[in-house]
Amino acid sequence: MSESNFVLEAKGVVKRYAAHTALKNVNIQVPGQCIFGLLGPNGAGKTSLIRIINQITGPDQGSIYINGDRLNQDHIKDIGYLPEERGLYKKMKVGDQALYLAQLKGMKKSAAKKELLRWFEKFDITNWWDKKVEELSKGMAQKVQFITTILHKPKLLIFDEPFTGFDPINTKLIKEEILKLRDEGATVILSTHNMESVEEICDQIALINNAENVLSGEMKKIKHDFSNKEYSIVFKGNVVSFANSFWGGFELMSREQIAENTFEAKIRLLGDVKLNDFLTGIIPNCEVQSLHPIVPSMNDIFIQVVQNAKEQDLTNESTTSVGESTKGGHNE
Repeated sequence: MSESNFVLEAKGVVKRYAAHTALKNVNIQVPGQCIFGLLGPNGAGKTSLIRIINQITGPDQGSIYINGDRLNQDHIKDIGYLPEERGLYKKMKVGDQALYLAQLKGMKKSAAKKELLRWFEKFDITNWWDKKVEELSKGMAQKVQFITTILHKPKLLIFDEPFTGFDPINTKLIKEEILKLRDEGATVILSTHNMESVEEICDQIALINNAENVLSGEMKKIKHDFSNKEYSIVFKGNVVSFANSFWGGFELMSREQIAENTFEAKIRLLGDVKLNDFLTGIIPNCEVQSLHPIVPSMNDIFIQVVQNAKEQDLTNESTTSVGESTKGGHNE
């Protein structure tokens, strides 16, 4: 096995379907023992990448590496995959179905049953062992598939929309289990549109848009980079003096009175103005009670990046159209 700092790497991955390019030179690096959010709008290319990692399809160009080794059939046992499309056999008994899937992944029947019963009890579904799959609710079926995905303790787990069909209590349960799996050594790739879940549990993310990786890295750093020097400040004093004390150095985004002679303002520092410069200007004129940065949510960042990409595409299309029109005019 080759040494690598990453459990999974995608290098220059391209995937085409007829005239459609699903992935265009995608590069991602997933460190060990982390929860890695794979994000993007519908049709962006996430599922195509997941299918390549699971060797359901192959790339047209580029390669996938697991722990430094090029992806091969031996890696199947090291990967647990929960697809977005659920696939339990409706007429089978739940326990028989779970045992069958566990044995497909190389587990002995006796060991699999012991471990399954432990998980069924943990998830409060023991009474469903001898019921048919078709009797399960969507959430119950989801629990069964989650269990069978992680049962053989794979080193790499891929969850595609794992929270679909769950109420808030069971969503919390699954999040806690995913965090435990990471803490016990697993690496998790989480593909979801649930930005709240991304905020809560992901360590790193990659955002794929229009078949390309347009943003990646540690989530904390990404949120910091998108913070745009915005702050919320609570102060006592005269609002006119507050606004005039550092004229031209900041933009007052909003202001509201929250108590007698007490206000909360949201400001954005302009240009090269530093926070210390701002505070030096206002402290003689008001009493600062609290100050904290306004950090954008992953939902805000997701929308901003995707909208910026759409605007850039429209600009490129407009430029191309003008160029072709001009060229056509010269030919006439």
